[in-house]
Amino acid sequence: MPKGFIPAHGGYRNLLSYQRAEIVYDATVHFCRRFVNSRDRTVDQMIQAARSGKQKIAEGSMASATSTETEIKLTNVARASLHELLLDYRDYLRGHEVAEWSKEHPYARRLRQLVRAPNANYEAFRKGIEHPDPAVAANVIIGLVKVTIYLLDRQIGSQESAFVEHGGMRERMTRVRLSERDRQNRQP
Repeated sequence: MPKGFIPAHGGYRNLLSYQRAEIVYDATVHFCRRFVNSRDRTVDQMIQAARSGKQKIAEGSMASATSTETEIKLTNVARASLHELLLDYRDYLRGHEVAEWSKEHPYARRLRQLVRAPNANYEAFRKGIEHPDPAVAANVIIGLVKVTIYLLDRQIGSQESAFVEHGGMRERMTRVRLSERDRQNRQP
């Protein structure tokens, strides 16, 4: 462990969960502008849920410097916000009497291939996100939301394991202080 007790933090842009959440946010803004009545309260709720999903990942990553607990809580808030967004998209489909794609739907299979592509960005999904049929666009975004929630589930599990293995801020501070005290006591 380095001499200090504040670990590296803030690398959220490298997190796959953040990258996917950013695509979900951009896609949701685009979807709402095209397919949801601007006077409908759902527009603000969907955009805010998508924004919260993205922002809380970044906020949690930055908070990880001094609080593992805050990092885990914020990552979970991101997951909860995206789950709320998932329900809004499902409500949209149900309200328009359109089915959510099954795992075996040909477009769902294609989406899974795209999601696995390294460095997949908005451009990789543009054709589906900006499809003229709102049912296709909604289903593509639903797939992206589900993948992002899955990634956040794994991220929370990893954060939990890291806490169990390394402890939190107070434990790191105590270890560094005790190490320094031992060093000082060994000096003549």
